[in-house]
Amino acid sequence: MPMILNEEQNMLKDTAREFCTENAPIAQLRKLRDDDSPDGYDRDTWQSMAELGWPGIPFPEEHGGLAFGYKGLGVVTEETGRNLTASPLFASVWVGGTAVNLGGSDAMKAEILPKVAAGELLLALALEESPRHDPYGVATTATASGDGYVLSGAKTFVLDGNVADRLIVAARTSGEAGDRDGITLFLVDAAARGIAITRTKMTDSRNAANVALTDVAVGADAMIGQLGGGADVLDPTLDIARIGISAEMLGAALECFDRTVAYLKEREQFGVPIGSFQALKHRAANMFCELELSKSVVLEALTALDEERDGAEVAKLASLAKAKVGETFHTVSREGIQMHGGIGMTDEFDIGFYIKRQAVTEQTFGDISFHRNRYGELEGY
Repeated sequence: MPMILNEEQNMLKDTAREFCTENAPIAQLRKLRDDDSPDGYDRDTWQSMAELGWPGIPFPEEHGGLAFGYKGLGVVTEETGRNLTASPLFASVWVGGTAVNLGGSDAMKAEILPKVAAGELLLALALEESPRHDPYGVATTATASGDGYVLSGAKTFVLDGNVADRLIVAARTSGEAGDRDGITLFLVDAAARGIAITRTKMTDSRNAANVALTDVAVGADAMIGQLGGGADVLDPTLDIARIGISAEMLGAALECFDRTVAYLKEREQFGVPIGSFQALKHRAANMFCELELSKSVVLEALTALDEERDGAEVAKLASLAKAKVGETFHTVSREGIQMHGGIGMTDEFDIGFYIKRQAVTEQTFGDISFHRNRYGELEGY
């Protein structure tokens, strides 16, 4: 498969850009923040996204999806990143839907995926338990009880956890925190008895929550994957999610760069646009080159998913994309603030929203250091 977008994917990209610009611009995120929206996203906008088929893009047709591939979902996600669009697309489709699609039973897929694809059911992964990404640092317990299990523990940084209808909870059925073996995934009703969800207000206005589980009873049919083998589902799910968040970060970085270049052309000092200053030209050229490299690694990672390459290669590309795009977004967002000068620090200018989003997305499912180290280990160093 060529590492380029075909005609249909380009059409989807153009449609997504037009939709997000007109229906879900940064102004919408600003309003949701200022109004302290309890949902953190606009339900009518999400319904419109669902009508366009976006939540069903990666899923099989037999489960209500479009089977259009991850390149298709990637170009849509890039455009939502450009506008910092508030929606459950990442948490529910890239993360939660992927976990069910990879590890759910046939009955679970038949029940859950059509509703996710239609935008009717929202999922969230309850994984993290510490301030930093630690996929195997699961201490939440799942104790066998009758025909099911009882879950107890606490989760943090659960993306869209405050609006999710179902939670995918990573719990330990054996071993100790830090062990890859012994983790089991469960699909749990967010309204189940014993679950307490507390919304957390992120600096970038993204939805997240803390989740406390106290003796939450689930049936054996709630299990995703095998008992104690949840990592076999979790690992590929996280890699797909990392590629997805990289696509979103790429879109945000590209928009941040475009806005900065536009400002360099209009802001004048000494009677000339500041973009004519050689030092600023050099810095802009450096950002452009880094963005082009980032485009390539994201496209290669999306292509690998659509070609169903082996897990080891996808894992490398996921870490490569997350580290490279994270580094580029870090640079571009800070250069954007600096080149805007003092006005860039004010809330009235949208450029500040991008540096906030960068700070949060860099930490999502592993920061630059985490993925540089992981990539080295995967390469045998």
